[in-house]
Amino acid sequence: MLRFTVSHRDEGSSARAGELETPHGTVRTPAFMPVGTAGTVKGMASWELARLAPEMVLANTYHLLLRPGVEAVERMGGLHRLMAWSGPILTDSGGYQVFSLAERRRLDDEGVIFRSHLDGSEHHLTPDNVVETQARYGVDIAMVLDECLPYPVERAVAEASVARSVAWARRGLDRARRLRESERGWPGGLFAIQQGSVDEGLRRRCTDELAGEAFDGFAVGGLAVGEPTEVLHRAVAAAAPMLPDDRPRYLMGVGYPHDIVHAVACGVDLFDCVLPTRSARTGKVFTSEGELNIKNARFTDDPGPLDPGCDCPTCVAYPRAALRHLYVAREVTSVVLLTVHNLSFFLHLMRGAREAIMAGCYGRFRQRIDGIRESRPGAAAR
Repeated sequence: MLRFTVSHRDEGSSARAGELETPHGTVRTPAFMPVGTAGTVKGMASWELARLAPEMVLANTYHLLLRPGVEAVERMGGLHRLMAWSGPILTDSGGYQVFSLAERRRLDDEGVIFRSHLDGSEHHLTPDNVVETQARYGVDIAMVLDECLPYPVERAVAEASVARSVAWARRGLDRARRLRESERGWPGGLFAIQQGSVDEGLRRRCTDELAGEAFDGFAVGGLAVGEPTEVLHRAVAAAAPMLPDDRPRYLMGVGYPHDIVHAVACGVDLFDCVLPTRSARTGKVFTSEGELNIKNARFTDDPGPLDPGCDCPTCVAYPRAALRHLYVAREVTSVVLLTVHNLSFFLHLMRGAREAIMAGCYGRFRQRIDGIRESRPGAAAR
């Protein structure tokens, strides 16, 4: 079981700082979770990740189910052993794959049947076995199975989807109760997921159905799936305050800095996104002066650090010219170095947000982040 306490609240917004106690340690919120989909944060050895000290990391139930498989994870000693990570772990349920792998799945009220993108084999995910699988991984926080919808979507489709996600969440909670009462006694927590696309009324209905249940936390799901930034921000501003105040709130898959500081102001506590690691693999870097692409020729002879405002190992040791050379030469080292920096940037962003809330100056902190130049595609990154 989990315990969540809020220690500080911002006077000018709904931003809050708190602590979430889990079986593998305390998560200080607001916090960003690096994504380790298949049991590793891409480009990061576990000791380097530990050096960056994220509060919690994320892995994906669906991908681990395909490879190496739940039995293999158990034989290794659980997901913490597989990842060589001793801190808290949250696993997504596979609900996002309902959206992203739509051409490979069949869905009904009982669950989802996926055809593996690796070998074509069929796998049946149900609200019950998804929770049991996450418990067998030994994670600290499991997510219920839900249906993530595309944007835009017809209201009737979204309405039926919300009803299905609510029913699945309740089934997942029932299985979690039985697992906790079993001889094995799984100590982890279970989060429900609020759905409803960008329809405020549907999100309210979903919340009202789930808020009275004994979930350990709640997530805002189904966003960052193609909607414009202003639509995303309106949806988060409406959705987050609906969720119970006494439990952690998690915004799934939203990761641009401007989106994060907006969501923190709306009362969100937890975040995850592949953006820092995926961007590193394409040469994109987040800095205190704005985003840059290390591939650009203007960095060929640049002796300066990647980010003058950063003290991460990459910025301390390497000039921009060297990082550009390594990237253009397709040296794997370059991706590792850029990943270290990008993750450092996001983790520092969250620590700054927390410190600002505790110091009573979150508004000024947010203004500073909003003043950083940003280059992004038309929708938020998942």
